Amino acid sequence: MPEFNYTRLEVARKRRGLTKTKLAEEAGISTRSLTKFEREGFSPSEVTVARFSRALGFPMAFFFGETLPEPSKDGVSFRALASLTASQRDQTLSSGSLAMALCSWIERRFALPDPNVPVYPNLDPETAAEAVRNAWDLGQRPIRNVIHLLEAHGVRVFSFAEDFEKVDGFSMWEGEIPFIFLNMSKTAERCRMDAAHELGHLVLHAHGGPHGREAEEQAHAFGSALLMPRDTVLAEVPYGASLKQIVKAKKRWKVSAFNLAKRSYKLGLITEWQYRSICIELSKRGKKNEPQPMKGRETSQVLDKVFRALKAEGVTKADIARELTIPVEELNKSVLALLTLQAIEGEGTAAPAPTEPPEPPRRPALRIVS
Repeated sequence: MPEFNYTRLEVARKRRGLTKTKLAEEAGISTRSLTKFEREGFSPSEVTVARFSRALGFPMAFFFGETLPEPSKDGVSFRALASLTASQRDQTLSSGSLAMALCSWIERRFALPDPNVPVYPNLDPETAAEAVRNAWDLGQRPIRNVIHLLEAHGVRVFSFAEDFEKVDGFSMWEGEIPFIFLNMSKTAERCRMDAAHELGHLVLHAHGGPHGREAEEQAHAFGSALLMPRDTVLAEVPYGASLKQIVKAKKRWKVSAFNLAKRSYKLGLITEWQYRSICIELSKRGKKNEPQPMKGRETSQVLDKVFRALKAEGVTKADIARELTIPVEELNKSVLALLTLQAIEGEGTAAPAPTEPPEPPRRPALRIVS
């Protein structure tokens, strides 16, 4: 009989954004009892675990699994940390725990690309971005697909729920494995910049360093330089560019008009007054109304190949969720926005639970085209 895992109770509670007092109330126990159950050595009765299951929306089996990987509060780069409540921060981190558990499940079945992310803590963002381009043999050409590029170099990319509106993304190193989590409810251009921004944290801040606004400014400068190389922007964006010219030019680098305008200003191509005027015009449209937007959002090549392969074997998301002992909805929040339609259609009904553990499948290698 597996033992109750108190750490999983805490993960589930934080994932639902509940305080100990609120969960105790919904489970019909005292806060003092709940506090004991979130400590090692105190196991609730089966009836109490069933109450936790109903209150938190996790299957009972979830509370008896192995300890989940837990993102460190100090090791995660949050862009909106100052504006997040403790509950929102815990919800975000616990979503990362579940995605990391899914990643481990995938890695046991598929050979994913080895991590190849250079770390440059002592370089300025512009130089570091150029160094990454050189290390990855990108030259000065535009990056066709940022998520594919990250995955080709071993970054594990996952999404998180749309209800985390204040968080564009976050990133972290888990041992030698780099993770990036993206809010895919943003525009396609913003998602690309968010991914490049988070890569900046991985490259510049892997071993600590600046925090807060300074770290975010560095990561943004890195992302801008990575997506819009200095020499090509200077060569192709006209001096004194108008908003119309910025909108036309942004298509080459697949960035937002705002980000190209900011990059042009930083490189001295437009004046501060011109930059502010362009920002005012863009702000009238709203954040989600990008002029001449990209057609289609970037998706994950790794997750797409994984779920296509699993679907071919008759393995559904419901099967995966059951093996991970998490709700299907939680699995969807980690991957659905990153999959193409072909990878998720025809899911069908979950297969019956096997009576004996299956033999470990061969781990096919996934070839990633960046």
